[in-house]
Amino acid sequence: MQYGQITGIGKPVARLIQGTVMINSSALEYSFGLLDDIFALGGNTFDTAHVYGNGDGERTLGRWLRERNVREQVVVITKGAHHNQDRPRVTPFDITSDLYDSLARLQVEYIDLYLLHRDNPNVAVGPIVEVLNEHLAAGRIRAFGGSNWTHERIRDANEYAAAHGLTPFAVSSPHFSLAVQYKEPWPNCITLTGADGERARHWYAEHKIPLLTWSSLAGGFFSGRFRLDNLDTFTAYLDKLCIESYCYSDNFARLERATELARQKGCTVPQIALAYVLHQPLEIYALVGCANRDEFAANMVAFDLELTQEEIRWLEAG
Repeated sequence: MQYGQITGIGKPVARLIQGTVMINSSALEYSFGLLDDIFALGGNTFDTAHVYGNGDGERTLGRWLRERNVREQVVVITKGAHHNQDRPRVTPFDITSDLYDSLARLQVEYIDLYLLHRDNPNVAVGPIVEVLNEHLAAGRIRAFGGSNWTHERIRDANEYAAAHGLTPFAVSSPHFSLAVQYKEPWPNCITLTGADGERARHWYAEHKIPLLTWSSLAGGFFSGRFRLDNLDTFTAYLDKLCIESYCYSDNFARLERATELARQKGCTVPQIALAYVLHQPLEIYALVGCANRDEFAANMVAFDLELTQEEIRWLEAG
């Protein structure tokens, strides 16, 4: 495992972050077994959210932390202020309400990294930065950032923080992968892929803001299950999301090149795709949703793969 440091978090942060949408209290043996296996491999960083399983994801992760007595060895990332079907919810009130819910569900005194799950560009950044700093000062969170915030809004928030002597956003969590995201899988998602994401990538590189990139393997696109001639056979919800978001001719061309490069290097296509993410000139922590120990261990191989700039450009080629 490789680790990095994120300002405010006094622990090493695994550069391969395990998502937790698959764990739940009705399958505790599986859920605890998965968390145990990943932790044993050095995966000390877990990502959850206020909306996952209507709170059950946080409760399950919190129960594992307590029963295994590993709270101080684990970096807990959770997210709040997601919109609902009634209204946008990126307000000081909703941020505070969701944070207190998450602390109670996780049964922890603090959250290592708190992310705003969505943004509302119609809301001024000032009150948002101020309320997050209040929770930071109170010790409820150690660092904060934005998930699915544009780099312009991250910039505005951090400029406000600098002008008012406050702590800025420590991280940003957009989508990024070798596959270009042509359609957002869920409303109000932000991607750094393709030509449209180039300006944002340059900004993050210039300002050295860590990125926690979600769907780093494009929702299973690089698994080999999806082909241009079988897309109409998939019916599962997540499979259909992958098809709508990533299954386009340019990405299939990238998949072919990744397949060839994997053959040359004696590794798997997902390992090439993840190595592509980790070898960017950016400080990236890749979010993955592994279902078992073997998948996580296989993803760790990507740290040891060497990709030249020529190979990266070839993977991206037209």
